[in-house]
Amino acid sequence: MENNSYILGIVADLGPWAWLIGGVILLALELALPGSFLMWLGLAAIIVGAASFAIEVSWQVAWISFAVLAIGLLLVGRHFFAPNRSQSDRPHLNERGHAMIGRQMTLSEPISDGQGRVKIGDTFWRVQGPDLAAGTRVEISGTDGSALIVSPAENPA
Repeated sequence: MENNSYILGIVADLGPWAWLIGGVILLALELALPGSFLMWLGLAAIIVGAASFAIEVSWQVAWISFAVLAIGLLLVGRHFFAPNRSQSDRPHLNERGHAMIGRQMTLSEPISDGQGRVKIGDTFWRVQGPDLAAGTRVEISGTDGSALIVSPAENPA
């Protein structure tokens, strides 16, 4: 218990400098840790420390100001610095199976018990669908993991 009062005494003696030092430490930790959470806390601490030089406030007011600033900066920062979630003109660019939806193919191997294979380019793909004979034209209607979901083509090309 004596240790805690010693540390609190040092922090109280530092006054506004404690907030500035704490803010700098939080900003330094932000560099070492992933994410962008500590940056907003560090900025809030620095703002409270700078304001404490201009206006003398009690420790309760300083902590409440820190909490309000930290939450406000976090919300504003997340809004303005969030990853760009805009829609792409090619949403399935790295999902090869999704890019094939709507294409028609010829079965390389029959679909038996719901499983078969189709050759697309130089690659054989596993397909799922109703039992069909090899050589049947199928249309890709979806994906299930790495398997393509097929059905008989309505208008074989």
